[in-house]
Amino acid sequence: MDFSTLLGIIVGFGSLIFAFVLEGGSVSSLIGLSAAIIVLGGTIGATMTSFSMKDILKLPKLIGKAFKEEGNKYLDIIKYFVYLSQKARSEGLLSLEQELQSDEIKNYDPILKDCIELVIDGADIELIKTTMENRIYIEDKALKKEASMFEAAGGYSPTMGIIGTVMGLVHVLGNLSQPDKLGPSIAVAFIATLYGVSMANLVWLPIGEKLKNKAQIKKTEKEIILEGSLSLQAGENPKIVEKKLMTFVVEKDTVSEESGLKGEVANEKI
Repeated sequence: MDFSTLLGIIVGFGSLIFAFVLEGGSVSSLIGLSAAIIVLGGTIGATMTSFSMKDILKLPKLIGKAFKEEGNKYLDIIKYFVYLSQKARSEGLLSLEQELQSDEIKNYDPILKDCIELVIDGADIELIKTTMENRIYIEDKALKKEASMFEAAGGYSPTMGIIGTVMGLVHVLGNLSQPDKLGPSIAVAFIATLYGVSMANLVWLPIGEKLKNKAQIKKTEKEIILEGSLSLQAGENPKIVEKKLMTFVVEKDTVSEESGLKGEVANEKI
């Protein structure tokens, strides 16, 4: 589990409630079933109207994805390409064909297998680059569309809160015959705005941003794979391949020692 997501939501809501109680408020006064129905129901309805049912059905899976830890595989991919370049230089590009059935290749994005197949087939570098860049763009666009559903919900939620508040005030103003109940009734009406704004800024928008960050990681992984594949096709030196691919990595940890071990593995297979 990605505890930062869960902890962030808990800290966010917990801080609001703690501050409210600290000022003498009662937690029970923040509970409003009708307000919750208006905000949640209205937000979900508006989001469903904005996207297709196929997209909406992905929401439970996407929420689970936001709570799942998914670290990047930048260094692992680079190490693997250093190994592949060593193997290709010593045994030829056709020797990479056996890697297509290896268990290690299954640990990475499917684009890796497709790129290596193109390299083995002797496809032109420009063809590999153009084909895979288009694929990376389309797949990245699809992932960002998933994140945009939560961003849309974050935009609708405060508005639904305002609608709930207006509906509550309409009810209050329709019962002016009981002045002593006006204060509590108005307070209840504003709970909808509280729900709308807090859900938008503590749940929907942060989850959308989390998914966008995960999409960026996937895109970078694919870009590393593409660049590594082009280097394989060009027959570049493993050290050059390593230095070129390391430009994608923010954490400048060297992979030389581990890639050297990969080289030894390759030599053992010769």
